[in-house]
Amino acid sequence: MKKLLAAILLLTACTGRAQQNVIPLYKGAAPGSENWNYDEKLAPSATDPLAYDVSRPTLTVYKPDPKFNTGTAVIVCPGGGFFILAVKNEGSDVADWLAQKGITAFVLKYRVGHSLTNNPGKEVWDNIHKPGFQDKIKPIIPLSIADGRAAIAYVRAHAAEYGISPSRIGIIGFSAGGTVAASTAYNYTPGNKPDFVAPIYAYMPPDLQGAIPADAPPMFLAAANNDDLALDAHSIDLYNKWTASKHSVELHIYAKGGHGFGMHRQNIPTDEWIDRFGDWLDQQGFLKAADPKIAEAIANANKPDWPNLRKYDEANSRLPLPAAGKKRVVFMGNSITEFWRYSDSAFFESHGYIGRGISGQTTPQMLVRFREDVINLHPAVVVILAGINDIAQNTGPIKLEDTYGNIRSMVELAQAAHIKVVISSVLPANHFPWRPSIDPTEKVVQLNKMLKDYADANKVVYLDYYSAMVDDKKGLPKNLSGDGVHPTLEGYKVMEPMVEKAIAEALKRKN
Repeated sequence: MKKLLAAILLLTACTGRAQQNVIPLYKGAAPGSENWNYDEKLAPSATDPLAYDVSRPTLTVYKPDPKFNTGTAVIVCPGGGFFILAVKNEGSDVADWLAQKGITAFVLKYRVGHSLTNNPGKEVWDNIHKPGFQDKIKPIIPLSIADGRAAIAYVRAHAAEYGISPSRIGIIGFSAGGTVAASTAYNYTPGNKPDFVAPIYAYMPPDLQGAIPADAPPMFLAAANNDDLALDAHSIDLYNKWTASKHSVELHIYAKGGHGFGMHRQNIPTDEWIDRFGDWLDQQGFLKAADPKIAEAIANANKPDWPNLRKYDEANSRLPLPAAGKKRVVFMGNSITEFWRYSDSAFFESHGYIGRGISGQTTPQMLVRFREDVINLHPAVVVILAGINDIAQNTGPIKLEDTYGNIRSMVELAQAAHIKVVISSVLPANHFPWRPSIDPTEKVVQLNKMLKDYADANKVVYLDYYSAMVDDKKGLPKNLSGDGVHPTLEGYKVMEPMVEKAIAEALKRKN
């Protein structure tokens, strides 16, 4: 199912995880650690899964929608004190964000030291301040850095395969991963030179630095002044040296944030560092498509068809009027509805349901296309599932009252056309992978109450997915969603009998 969802992923959309595959960085054993005989493991966690005992480095590829591929690539290096890798907060979450921007991301699992316990996070934190820790990581660091250089060389050698420009390959790293990223800005060859570097709260003491090359790449730096490991000083040192050597550099030091803020939401300014990185990439020209055809596609995507009226234009024109006695049902929504139709096509086909979901859409867009994609299809029932992308501000800030009003307007348009309505609750969500600075939790609850109150007062069927699917953190449980927003096939299987019952109820009603 994940591969299928990835095939319909849209750059500007409320999306699931970008398309990905895993590539071994070396053929055979990694040079310099041939005798390492431990296997990679994962310490699972809903918020901070940690990879450890990595002896065979890999790259995991996150591809953008081909229509919006800018031709830029970024290698992402998670941190973890050279013994663990924070593969979500400083890995996949960053890669997803980059893919949304049209950038091909490669999450690097570089070599790390052997953990002695099955609680590697606690093990690292307990030892990082102890005497001797520097001696433990000293032989590991050169191998990790070598993996960073090899990753750049691999991506450049395979640039054509991924639709990447060989002169637009950058690297970003966090903490120890920042060491890997920053080190590639020294002593490079034409094959492994980074075109830009972004060390984030990097560990980069002077003894790991070298002479700054005359053609050193531009650098973006970010850290917090209250870094638990005092690594903000390392970022300041890099900034001063890049400035003194008259190379392009940008530095953001936040008053608060601690160490390892990554993509975590703390409701403080560090939540927005990734947006500042995006601004920097844009100013450097890396968000402008290298391919003129793609640049034109990106430009056209922001032009006249804001509600995406053309998406189903051909399919709608081929759709005949419902046969006599046939009760057509149209599902109107966003990516959750669109992905549903692809994830369980048998469910839609066996019932003759018509899916008209568009990934990323907000209620203003749905309201504009409601006539073309619902009313003109002459259904007996419309199932409306909308609102989560409004909360994510996909098309800009919007008040809950306006989201509610747009859904209410869709209901009233349907009723004026004698179409029965099912108003679906917004599914639980407590974070957005593509918009980590926004916490949707309570807004989802508030919007659902507004919709239920309206449905009850106006004798419209209200379909409460939320209560059936919410977990103790007011989000979607892991077994029902891969990213906390979009259902897995198992999640859709929970929804299907509920929507069938709601449609049957709507058909019984007289209004």
